[in-house]
Amino acid sequence: MPTTRPGVVSVVLVNFRGTDDTLTAIDHLGRLDWPADRLEIVVVENASGDDSAERLRREAPHVVLVESKENLGFAGGCNLGVRNASGEYIAFLNNDAKPDAAWVSAAVARFESSDRVGAVASRVLDWDGEKVDYIGSAMTWFGQGYKPLTAQPVPTTPDVPKDVLFGTGSAMFVRRSVYEQLGGFDERYFMFFEDVDLGWRLNLLGHRYVYEPASLAYHKHHASMSSFGSFKESYLLERNALFTQYKNLGDEALAVALPATLALTVRRGVAKGGLDSTEYDLRKGASNDPTAEISKETVAAVYAIDQFVENLPGLVEERERIQSTRVVTDARIWSLFGETDAPSYTDEHYLEGYDKLATAFPVTESPAVTRVLIVTGDPIGAKMAGPAIRAWSMAEALAEHNLVTLVSLAGVEPVSAPFDVVHVRPGDDRAMRPYEREADVIVFQGLAMALFDSLRKTDKIIVADVYDPMHLEQLEQGRELGRQQWDKQVGDATDVLNEQLERGDFFLCASERQRHFYLGQLAGLGRINPANYADDPDLEGLIDVVPFGLSETPPAHERAVLKGVLPGISETDKLLLWSGGLYNWFDPKSLIEAVARLSETHDDVRLFFQGTKHPHPGVPEMGIVAESRQLASDLGVLDRSVFFNSSWVDYADRQNYLTEADAGVSTHFSHVETTFSFRTRILDYLWAGLPMVVTEGDHFAQLVEEEKLGVVVPSGDVAALAAALEKVLYDEKFIAAAKRNVARVRQRYFWSVVLRPLVDFVADPRHAADLVARGVVGTGQPVKRASTRRKKHGLRHDVGLFFHYMRNGGPAVVVKKVRSRLGRR
Repeated sequence: MPTTRPGVVSVVLVNFRGTDDTLTAIDHLGRLDWPADRLEIVVVENASGDDSAERLRREAPHVVLVESKENLGFAGGCNLGVRNASGEYIAFLNNDAKPDAAWVSAAVARFESSDRVGAVASRVLDWDGEKVDYIGSAMTWFGQGYKPLTAQPVPTTPDVPKDVLFGTGSAMFVRRSVYEQLGGFDERYFMFFEDVDLGWRLNLLGHRYVYEPASLAYHKHHASMSSFGSFKESYLLERNALFTQYKNLGDEALAVALPATLALTVRRGVAKGGLDSTEYDLRKGASNDPTAEISKETVAAVYAIDQFVENLPGLVEERERIQSTRVVTDARIWSLFGETDAPSYTDEHYLEGYDKLATAFPVTESPAVTRVLIVTGDPIGAKMAGPAIRAWSMAEALAEHNLVTLVSLAGVEPVSAPFDVVHVRPGDDRAMRPYEREADVIVFQGLAMALFDSLRKTDKIIVADVYDPMHLEQLEQGRELGRQQWDKQVGDATDVLNEQLERGDFFLCASERQRHFYLGQLAGLGRINPANYADDPDLEGLIDVVPFGLSETPPAHERAVLKGVLPGISETDKLLLWSGGLYNWFDPKSLIEAVARLSETHDDVRLFFQGTKHPHPGVPEMGIVAESRQLASDLGVLDRSVFFNSSWVDYADRQNYLTEADAGVSTHFSHVETTFSFRTRILDYLWAGLPMVVTEGDHFAQLVEEEKLGVVVPSGDVAALAAALEKVLYDEKFIAAAKRNVARVRQRYFWSVVLRPLVDFVADPRHAADLVARGVVGTGQPVKRASTRRKKHGLRHDVGLFFHYMRNGGPAVVVKKVRSRLGRR
């Protein structure tokens, strides 16, 4: 297997007696708006038995040509192509498809938006761009994946990125590392549903499969099975659907679905063969001849089941591997299934049997799932500050097992996420009420409860994220506003927090220091009581530590942003980074003075303040920003040794700044806000492996000192600060030791680690015992909703199916379905 080349896209095409189409596809790949040196084309000649290989060598000498000695089918052909490819990203393109110019660039941009994106599904239209081939995926309860709206006119409504169960093999992308983790396509399939199976397995492992409409391709959609007989296609579809369902459904769901699926497979075969299954009834007096002429369509269903049995040993082994490594529940995957109640065949006898099975078995009922509402006061988008980053990370973690909606009160930019992201204006309770009503658990930070009556009066389980002690923060933030306004802001913040602490069922704080502080406040409010203490003497079931976290994927330097780019900062300079914003409770002035002093002996020291204008429009630029600029100017180091960003660095772009830095810095004054603060910028330094200089007094200063991650200095001591900066920039032995310690310690702060208390609580959510005892809320039992059996007939069900059949089969299907319904009534 070739060595993987970062940033390279390998496009795999499988050719079987379609060389003209393959050459056309190769020609269109040459017109992409993608660098030629980052594109590799791999063609698998799948034993066509003609002159295909010779033509491809002659007319497309630049491609990687792989010749198979036998027809491996689509699944095996693709796997062979990948084994001979070198790209970081693997693209699959049917040989009878043509890509749009942005097909690759749009898909790669989607991959780069999140390391959780494991695959990208392209938008696929017919050759002329008039009809739909793929704009999303769905899954029937009996294991057959399908593409809604196929062959229908292209919708005029906006098409936006969304998470899907699978993409179409005619045009899709997979991150190579994920493809290898999955073991590629399952070659037992040969063709049909191998892309469905791959996508399902990918989602079960916690990767995201994102539909990206800007990644566009066009497909001729040849009837490739016509020459072999439709019964062979039926055989493969029936068999592969059984493979897919058996491998990927969890135990409980499979126990319900598999018997009904097997019965439906037989019913479909009987219906396709036009047979009367009562023929052998002794009362009918049918022929006693031991042989009869039966359609191969019927036999195809029987053969499919028999081959499912034949393959069971290997399928059992594969199923055990998939189920033992999955991290996503069936309840969460179900949300990607779309309309599961889709019969897929329109014969009246078949539909009658289908309805009997769907009524007798709860196969169309969604599994039990917890619905989680997360509310943040910060905007969601490319530029996210701490609260939004924290809320987003919570949503990502909880979405693996729950249905999550993330609400921002400050605005939402278009984003792709494995959960719903919506904007509700502060105080618009009418807009918030439906989200509160649908939720089982509500997680919020900041002022959310104070802004919405529906949240204040809710009987749902409340998780209050009080990691930001806002009343202590206001002691510093409101200092410049005059005593009356200062008193009001601190008092209002205290009232807001007290209201949350009086009503919450579970609380999150950022450190043990904060936990002790809040336990005191909870005690003052009467929440430390026998009801909560009886079964939870350490009270971790009431309040637990969930610090800010960081990604397990280390930062990568993708482009130069400061060194050699910003005038005054050369590639060889020693760069100190102030990550995050500048607020009045920080002490950047002592840092600027220390840098000015150090620059007298080291003319290559540079300090960069990364954020001055907060992304939240309601947060004004603080006075300390102007004061710091003025001090740097007065000392003669502004834009020489000290530099200020005029805005805020995009969240996804901050890695470029961190990877250019030589050390991280954070200085602040000594006061009570410092004692209980949690400086999230320090996590960025841990993430990037930077030694650091910090002021003593807070949680991270203690960590830096105990774990030898850098140097801790007294507040306001310019001389000590200058000495510390010199040590982390120029003492190579010290720097190497600090970096080793940082690499060790940062593992404690991965999001997957720090969010465990929240994930565990939501897995078994319940009201606080004292709130139940006092009658504030109802029961203390878990609220996870059980699935409910729905009557399969009725106006709502029929109306819903009418639109489904009309979209996917047209009027003829609707007429047959109505006739079937009326006949049974």
